[in-house]
Parts: sequence; structure tokens; C-alpha cells
Amino acid sequence: MNRVKLVNKIKFTKENIALILIILLSSILNFANLSIEGYGNSYYAAAVKSMTMSFKNFFFVSFDPAGFVSIDKPPLGFWIQAIFAKIFGFSGVSIILPQALAGVISVILIYVIVKRAFGSMAGLISALCLAVTPVFVAASRNNTIDNVLVMVLLFACLALSIAAEKGKFKYLIISMVLVGLGFNVKMLQAYMVVPALYITYLLATNVSVKKRIIHLVVSTFVLVAVSLSWALAVDSISAANRPYVDSSTNNTVMELIVGHNGTERLSLSSSSKGMGGGALGGNRQTPPQFKENSKADEGTSSYSKTSDYNSTEFSGQFPGNPGGNGSGSPSNSNNGKNMEGGAGGQGLGGGNTQGGVQSSTFGGQAAQGITRLFSKNTLSDQICWFIPLAIFGFIASAIKEKLRFRLDNNRKQGLALWFMWFLPVFIYFSFNTGTFHSYYLTMLAPPVAALTGIGITSMWEFYKERGWKSWLLPGALLVNGGIQLLVASYFSSYSGIVKVLMVLIAVLCIIPSIILGALNILKGKKTYEQNKILGMKKILVGVSIIGLLITPLTGSSQVLFNKLNGSFPAAGLELLSSNQQSGPGQQGNSGGSPQDNMNNSNSKLIEFLLKNKTNEKYLLVVSSSNDASDIILNTGEAVMSLGGFMGNNKAITLDEFKELVKNGEVRYVMVGGSGGSNSSSEIMNWVKENGKVVSSSEYGNSTESTSKSSDNTENSIESSTNSKNPQGMGGRDSQKQLYDLKEYTDSL
Repeated sequence: MNRVKLVNKIKFTKENIALILIILLSSILNFANLSIEGYGNSYYAAAVKSMTMSFKNFFFVSFDPAGFVSIDKPPLGFWIQAIFAKIFGFSGVSIILPQALAGVISVILIYVIVKRAFGSMAGLISALCLAVTPVFVAASRNNTIDNVLVMVLLFACLALSIAAEKGKFKYLIISMVLVGLGFNVKMLQAYMVVPALYITYLLATNVSVKKRIIHLVVSTFVLVAVSLSWALAVDSISAANRPYVDSSTNNTVMELIVGHNGTERLSLSSSSKGMGGGALGGNRQTPPQFKENSKADEGTSSYSKTSDYNSTEFSGQFPGNPGGNGSGSPSNSNNGKNMEGGAGGQGLGGGNTQGGVQSSTFGGQAAQGITRLFSKNTLSDQICWFIPLAIFGFIASAIKEKLRFRLDNNRKQGLALWFMWFLPVFIYFSFNTGTFHSYYLTMLAPPVAALTGIGITSMWEFYKERGWKSWLLPGALLVNGGIQLLVASYFSSYSGIVKVLMVLIAVLCIIPSIILGALNILKGKKTYEQNKILGMKKILVGVSIIGLLITPLTGSSQVLFNKLNGSFPAAGLELLSSNQQSGPGQQGNSGGSPQDNMNNSNSKLIEFLLKNKTNEKYLLVVSSSNDASDIILNTGEAVMSLGGFMGNNKAITLDEFKELVKNGEVRYVMVGGSGGSNSSSEIMNWVKENGKVVSSSEYGNSTESTSKSSDNTENSIESSTNSKNPQGMGGRDSQKQLYDLKEYTDSL
């Protein structure tokens, strides 16, 4: 009976049908064939597996089952993944599922928020634009937690819009609590939306200025308290009773917030160290020599600096590689770890190109400037598709609503909210040369989509009224179509499909825009003539919008057939390459089960370690988390990562390590690979002196084939010639060697 009542309440209006179709489209893009993504980012996947093994690991977001070191992010997003893994069983799908759900929920949320002030058509267009934005789709199909953050911030915006419209303090508090939760998803990235929230509420007029200021002061305390609640709780616990805080310099979450997840992410200097390989062919600068296999922020490999090149200077500063493989060599790394030189045109140097498009993994490497997101680089086809419409749309809406510093209605408040989210984030991604990846651009997708939906409806109203403002709509459509043609041309050599898309942009958008301009001059003498022309104009606008949606939708839909790079997920036209294993957003190996992951160069090592394990606490000791992820995923055993993700943690002293060996908690140590801290080097040197070398024939694969440059100079980066064995413990690095400390322990 209740079901009948519910069905009767649902009205299948054109609006509801359109919304259902948009949600269905988003669901297909986010969920279909999700299993091909494997574990996504193996670093985070290993942590989630460890978190499911004990509450202590869960609370501290421990990277390894023994709780030796944490990961370098706050807990909330990974708590959700761990809960899903406990409910549905640990698998790649179960840990990516929360992000896919967050993507669909975000599409619904932006419809609801925009509709409240600007009507259903604006809400529907906004939701549709967000659903097909390539970077948003890519982030929804990966276990990095950016789209969980986007969802939380959209909830915060919904609460703030109610607070500003009705002057209700409790909704402001709810909004700040949600932003604080967002901080516990990805730290300072959540605060990108704070200027929009504060300015919108401060300029709203439903309560007095004095009350608004008091409300904001009180809510700020709430924001800070919620934001730092977990960090202060962790830092208050003795270091001996918790994991070492990864990527921090003093084993505190507060330093992690300020350092690795703070200052390293921000640099607006035009002379910044890493401005190599510019979007328009700018000069490439090569920093000092690098060591192999350290971290690329969210990924499971990168480069670590030499001792004279500190981590702050290093962030986001990778050299171009003019001699890179133009077409990109196949990348078969299941974890996105083969990022050096010939890794599918996606070397961390970022200088490798395919079809003339720079394929850097660090967004800060593309030439900074107002045109960065429209230029020939790895960022453009992720987010640029609706930005011109969003800018034109804001201008038109601001004129229409007579936007001033007094936000006395919900439309003005909505405009301020979305534009103040868009502007600082756009500036950040246009000029920042610090550490950021292309998938961070998902933070820009909601305001771009919202301003596009709002702007199209406002410009349509102007278009019907004639006058100079009526030229905004055809002008905006024409400019946006031209930008799409330009960006598509960067990828014209990738596939014949891109050339077809360029024709469709011209036919469905450019030409109708020109006709709209021509019709703007005509004046029907009679009412029926005016109505006829108006009907034709509606059709032309609709066709133009379809023309603008086709290319980003085509790029986004490629995720249904191509496995994304787990560490650097990216959708878009780059996935249309005829070389289906190239481009920074893609990987060739579609496997993802533990058995699939075992079929790499770690398999024989894992077999050897498990066969010889007795009562040791740690199955293996390695230099960095990069070398441990696969083993944890495949075995569930504790692997000690001396240097953490960056390879430079000082989590344990030599004396403490000796004590573990003495107690029989450590037996096997893999010397070499990534890891550069003094304490790790000291421990590894001691292992070499006191351990017994294990013959590589006992744990290495016979099919290994590696090559390595003997000289790490500033113009030479080590790379593997065997992309099928990018990171194997048994042979990826010819300097890696397994040592056995059992004889030393027995001698004690």
C-alpha cells in the first residue's frame, strides 16, 4: 500500500524524467565496468586492507597491518572505504564504490542547489554538465577521495544557501561542520570553498551585520574544532602507541597539515622550480639529480630528491624530457607506478608527449597563466569544456540580477556562492606551480557546471528581450565552441573519432551560434512570425548545447572501456589514443584481483617470503611504501616501510631496528629501491654489513629484463626498458638485494 502511495506521489513530469535520465547517465559513467579499475591506487588500497584488520589501524589510517606507519591523508574518506570493505568484502570494487556513489549524489545535489534559486532548467543543465565532465568521472572511478570531498562540500553549500536565504544560524553551523568533515577527508583542500561560504553569508541581508559577524566568528570556532579534532587526538597519543605519521617531519598530523599537505601544494612564483615543459612549448628546466621511485603525491611512485634538494623545493618540480617517447611506450603497471621515462608517455618529468600533448603527472608543471587550462597540456581536456560558458554566464546573470554587495535574494546569494567557489580555485589551478595532479581539478567541476546552467538560462532571457545583451548567448556559445575545437585539435592525431567530434562541434555548435546571431537581427512583423522565430531559436540553442556536450561526454565515456591509471586517474580525449596503453590517465593492465596482482615481478618474492616465514612480525622490510603496497594487498602480511611513502621518514632509529632483529621480529630486508632518509640509509647499511645475501634466483623472476642508467645526472633519469616489470622487487632496480638476518639473530 505504501509503495502505491509513493508511486502516486511521483509525478513523471518532463523535469523529473530529465533528472532521472541525467542520474542514469551519471550512474552508467561512474559504475559501469567498475571492476576493470582493479584496486585503483595501491598505496591507499593497501592502507584500507590494513584498516580492516584492527580498530587501531582503522583509527590511525595505518598503511601496514602492523601499524608501523600511517598514510599521508586524514581518515574520513578511507574510513568510509574500510566500512564498505567490511560490509561487501575487500575488493577493488568495494573500495572504489564510495567515490562512485559520491559522484552520483553530487550530480543530484548540484541540481537541488541550483534549482532552489534559478529554476529547474538551470538545475538540470548544471547537473548534466557535472555528470559528463571528464575529470569528475575519472575521480568517481578511483579510490582517491576527491569526489567524496566534493560531495561533502556540496552538502555544505546547500546548508549555507539556506542559512543565507533565511538567516538561520543553525544552518551556518551545519555548513561549517560539513566543511570540517571535508577537512578530515583531504585537509586544506576542503578550505578552497571557505571564501565562498563566508562572503555569501556576510553579504546576505536577512540578519543584521552585527549578527552576521558574530555568527561567522562562532561558526569559525566550530569549523576549526571539527577540522582539527582527529589531528589533535592523534597527536595527543604517545608516538610509541601509534603509527608514525607518514610524510611528516616530526611525527605529528599538525606538521603534515602545514607541510606536505599544505605549503608543498602552493607556489605561485613565476620562476618556480618546476616550470618545465610548458603548455605552449615553454622552456623546460631540469632540477638536480633524482633518485628512482619516490612519491608522486597521490601515486605510488615518483622521484626523491638528493640531499641538497629539499622536499619543499622539489614539490611539483619535475623536468621535461625532450627526448621522451613521443607515442608513449606501453604501461602495464597495475598500480600506476611505472612513471619514469617510457611509462606510456607519462614520465614524471612530464616532458613525454603523445600527439603533441604534454603528459605530465604534475599539473604545476604546465606553463602557468590564465590560459593554462585551455592550452596543450594534460589538464585541458579534463575541465575546460564549459569554463567559457560559466564565465559568460556569470557576467550575464550578474547583470540580470543587478549583483551588488547586498545579496538581498537567493539568486544573488547563489551567484556569489558559485562564483566565489570558482574564482579562487580557477586562479589556483591556473597559476599554482606546487604539487597538484590533474584529477584535483574535480574541485573546479561543480562551480563551472553550476555557473553554466545558471548562465545559459539568464542569457536566454536576455536573448528574447533583444538589445545589446541579447548578443551574450550567441557570443558565449560561439566562444565556447571555438575553445572546444581548439582543445580537440590537440588530440586530432589520437583517433579519427576526434576529427569527427571536431566536425560535430562545428556543425552542432558553431554554425547554430552564427545563425542565432543572424536571427537576432530579424524582427518578425506579426505575432505568429515572432513565435515561429522564437521556436526556431529554442531549437538552435538546444542543438548548440548538445554540440557542446558531445565531446566531453565522449571523453568521459572512454572510462567504460579503458582502465584508468590508479595513481593519476584521468578521463577525456587522451583515452582515445590508438595506442590504448598510453596517456597519463590510462594503464594497460585491466587486472585487479589479488591473483592478477601476483602475476607481476613480486610473485616469486612473495612466494619465497611466505614459504620461509616463521614467527616474525614483519614479512619484509623495505625502503618505502611504494615497495610494500602490492605485498600487503596480496598477502595481508605486515611489511615495514622504513621511509614511508616519500621514502624519507625517520620513523625508527638504528638501535630500535636492532632490537626488533634481536627479538626475531624482522628477518628479511630488501635493500635498495626508493627511500632516501638518513635513518633508512643507516639501517640499510647496517643490514648489508650484518645480513646474509639471498640469491636472486630464489626470489626473482627469470623473465626480468631491466636497464638502468649508471649516472644520475640532472639530464638523466633512470628508467626501465621492460614496462611489463615496472616495479618488481626482484629486478626493477638492479641495486635491489634481499638480505636475511636470521643468522645474526641466532648468533645473539
